[in-house]
Amino acid sequence: MPEVIFAGPDGRLEGRYHPQPNRDAPIAIVLHPHPQFGGTMNNKVVYNLHYAFHSLGFSVLRFNFRGVGRSQGEYDQGIGELSDAASALDYLQSMNQNTRHCWVCGFSFGAWIGMQLLMRRPDITGFVSVAPPANLYDFSFLAPCPASGLIINGTADRVAPPKDVTGLVNKLHEQKGITITHEQIEGADHFFRDEEAHMNPMLDTVKTYVKRRLSEASR
Repeated sequence: MPEVIFAGPDGRLEGRYHPQPNRDAPIAIVLHPHPQFGGTMNNKVVYNLHYAFHSLGFSVLRFNFRGVGRSQGEYDQGIGELSDAASALDYLQSMNQNTRHCWVCGFSFGAWIGMQLLMRRPDITGFVSVAPPANLYDFSFLAPCPASGLIINGTADRVAPPKDVTGLVNKLHEQKGITITHEQIEGADHFFRDEEAHMNPMLDTVKTYVKRRLSEASR
């Protein structure tokens, strides 16, 4: 997969870009977990989500936030990381100017950043939020949430407890004009460590959801 280096707000950012031959393919960025707790673009969940989107016909970019891997800068409490994500989306859109569908997918801390990006960018048409840490971060900025999407988490997640994720979903459900789909993977921890029992069912759920949304949009 081609390594890419693109300009971020605080120096160069390192990514992996996997384009489609189809010039008007949908696009997606995938955002990684917390930089200070070992989160990188090569996290297993992020890596697998990247390939899940690519298998559905998306041109996909995942990248390292500032200060991670070969990305310049240093951790910035989520503020700079949101700017990094916006730069990554700019870069992806510049390479895919004919696209009609733009998705953001984030895991854990990346889900929090992804949802903030969603609020800033009306061009985002769908989102996937995996194990959003609603207990650690304030998601009240999602008022109103501008696009429909999927929130998915494990029932045995101790980092982002299911009750907090469900509370977030219930708040979003009250909003009109969008549909929040909530799926839980029985017995899965935060990292969906068991490949057969947890990781694969999570990825299958994401693919089924995204495929359905794309078919609805193309009618």
